[in-house]
Amino acid sequence: MAMTYSGTTALITGASSGLGAEFAQQFASRGANLVLVARRADRMEELAKELRSKHGVTVTVLPMDLGRPGVGQELFEEVSRRGITVDTLINNAGFGTHSAFVEEVPDVIASEISLNVAALVGITRSFLPGMLTSGTGALVNVASTAAFQPIPGMAVYGATKAFVLSFTEAVAHETKDSGLNVLALCPGATRTEFFDVVGSQSAAAGRMQSSGQVVGTALKALDRKGTPGSVVSGWANRIAAGFAQRLPRAVTVAIAARAVQD
Repeated sequence: MAMTYSGTTALITGASSGLGAEFAQQFASRGANLVLVARRADRMEELAKELRSKHGVTVTVLPMDLGRPGVGQELFEEVSRRGITVDTLINNAGFGTHSAFVEEVPDVIASEISLNVAALVGITRSFLPGMLTSGTGALVNVASTAAFQPIPGMAVYGATKAFVLSFTEAVAHETKDSGLNVLALCPGATRTEFFDVVGSQSAAAGRMQSSGQVVGTALKALDRKGTPGSVVSGWANRIAAGFAQRLPRAVTVAIAARAVQD
């Protein structure tokens, strides 16, 4: 049975487009009030106006660069200052790069790790105590099918998503008796602006899914009586992830390299 989030508040990072905007749409449709966090205020304001009108929910827009040190506590303090209690946290913000590691720009590498890993951990740590007390929502961290094997040509991105998957599954086990549903969502290639940032469509291995399909996978997992610690979106992606976990490591690395090559 589909869970209702009426009377609760969901905070969504990377909420200006793609999966973040879709999470906002689907949680609002289930009655959740929203806090939208991203850098692009204009896009979030447009989305907020639509969701308020369509679903009658409260939507707070917080323009913020999440790639800075200490942003988790900063975000928590700003939300608390506004008198908002967060029941559900969707850590969706992140980006990828696609080139040989030796050719990547050091500052971009640092930003990628800061946003994909450090911000996600910091935000989770800041909001988790209150969410555990509430026990009425969820923690969803967006990982990737890139988490299941090293990705030559996307070495840093794959490693950050492997961290997210490992971290989230561990937190899910630690909090399994709390009533809070904790989930690592692992999408494959998805029709979003992600590949515009990456700069190459060749990084899109496998069949593309829509944002609606990916977020729908997450919500179905959260609706289950026993929410798994992680879920892969799309049957073909689930099969590929299963093979990646069973084949010799050298084989999975070679396959991944061919899949994302220019």
